[in-house]
Amino acid sequence: MTTKTKQAFSLNELMCVIASRQLHNKEIVFAGYGLPLVATYLAQCTHAPELVFITETGNVRSTPPFSLPRAVDDLTLSANSDMATGLPEVTAMLVRGEINVGFLGGAQIDRFGNLNSTVIGSYKNPRVRLMGSGGANDIATFAQRTIIILDQTRPGRFVERVDYNTSPGYLTGPGEREKAGFPENTGPSCVVTNKGVYKFDDHSKEMYLASYHPGVTIEEIKELVSWDLKIAEDVHETPIPTEEELELLRVKIDPNRFYI
Repeated sequence: MTTKTKQAFSLNELMCVIASRQLHNKEIVFAGYGLPLVATYLAQCTHAPELVFITETGNVRSTPPFSLPRAVDDLTLSANSDMATGLPEVTAMLVRGEINVGFLGGAQIDRFGNLNSTVIGSYKNPRVRLMGSGGANDIATFAQRTIIILDQTRPGRFVERVDYNTSPGYLTGPGEREKAGFPENTGPSCVVTNKGVYKFDDHSKEMYLASYHPGVTIEEIKELVSWDLKIAEDVHETPIPTEEELELLRVKIDPNRFYI
């Protein structure tokens, strides 16, 4: 039996717990290093012991590594892994529709969940040039659903329309992914930030606020969003981590507090 914690917790810990709770047992998850990997390990250690995760370097694991990797090519990911392949093999798994969940991030997101990790400003003459897609476009296109983790500390992250669509969400609205030839019933399902949790309306495909974190107000969140953000009728404060979840994060998963 788990109980709610009376301990203080960091926003990174809260975000990991929220993302972890979005994962289901026996799913196959494409997770990049950082908070997505921490969230995936936490799910394996709690409610999803048969979850399998893969990384872009081709490692397939049904069990957490013996220590938390510091990069996607960390040898701890391949040690005692179930399969060690490569990027072409795991990308093929995506294209075949075998990946249930993919984690994504970016510099900008818009109301339909499109992500920009390429440029801020004009593509030909940008104010900031970012790292680009990597495998993010493949994940956004082919994963059955995606979970997005973003920092929402400053304005300019949640915009009316992304400056460059690196990783497609619902494009310009309902039915647009299908028109573009994407697999049916795919797209973003949840956005986790350090301010709140967002979901997507089944009909309009527009993002809405589902919960706000402890100590954060809806008004504060709306000030960081450049469009008229919809608020769920049952919007509520985000449930806090349990003592069990915090102990696993701090003692077993990330004892050196590298990510949390």
